[in-house]
Amino acid sequence: MDRPLSSPVIPIPPPRKAAARVALLDINEPARTVLAECFKQFGMETVSVMGFAAECLKQDKFDACVLALGSAAEPVMEAARNSPSNARIVIYGVGGSAQEAMRYSKYGINAVFTEPVERQAALKLVRATQMLVQHEFRRYVRLPVITEVLLVDKAGRRTTATSKELSSGGMSITSDQEFAVGTPLEVSFALLTLPRVSLSGSICWRAKNNFGIRFDPTDERRNRLREWVQAYLEN
Repeated sequence: MDRPLSSPVIPIPPPRKAAARVALLDINEPARTVLAECFKQFGMETVSVMGFAAECLKQDKFDACVLALGSAAEPVMEAARNSPSNARIVIYGVGGSAQEAMRYSKYGINAVFTEPVERQAALKLVRATQMLVQHEFRRYVRLPVITEVLLVDKAGRRTTATSKELSSGGMSITSDQEFAVGTPLEVSFALLTLPRVSLSGSICWRAKNNFGIRFDPTDERRNRLREWVQAYLEN
C-alpha cells in the first residue's frame, strides 16, 4: 500500500503567557524571601526594589506591588496611581491592620500582609488575590479592596466598617458591631475613581467580626457600581 505523501501535522503550542510581575518595594528580610516564594508558587515573578520606589513605578510596568505601610508609603502609592502604566496596579501593604490601612483607601489599597509575615498567612492572601494580579477576570468576580464603609440601619444608627472584597452584587466587611443575618442596611462608600455611592442591602452571612452584605438587586443605584467594576476589570 502506498503511504500518503503528506506529513502529519504537529500542533503548535500557544505562546506562553508572560508571568505577572510583582514589585517588592523596600521590603526587608526575612519578609522579602517569604513573599517572593509565595508569589512564585502561583507563577508570579517578583522584582526587589530598594530605594527610589516612586521613580521605579513611574518608569516600569508591574501588575502588583508590595510596600511597607508607614510615612513613606503614601507618595509611592500616589506615584503608582498617577502613572499611566501602573494606574490599575494591585497594591499590597505590609504591616498594620485593615483598620490602619484605611488611611490609604483613597489610593485603592487592595490587601494587607500582617507582620511578621508568615508563610501560611501570606500564601492564603496571595491565593485569594492571584486572579486579579494575573488578569484572569472571567474567573475572578470579587475585587479585594480596603475602604471605609458607612452602614445605617432602619433606626438611623450609623456604624463604620472596613471593606474586604467587593462585587457588583455585594461586599464583605469587617466590623466590631454585631449584625444579625437578615439585617437591612443602607451602605455607603467611595472607591478609586468612583465618588461616594449609597446602596440598599442586607447582612447575608456572618463569621465573628466578618460579615457579608448582599445588595438589593432592585436598587437602580447599583448600576453605577456595576459599571465601575466592569471598567476596572477591562482597563
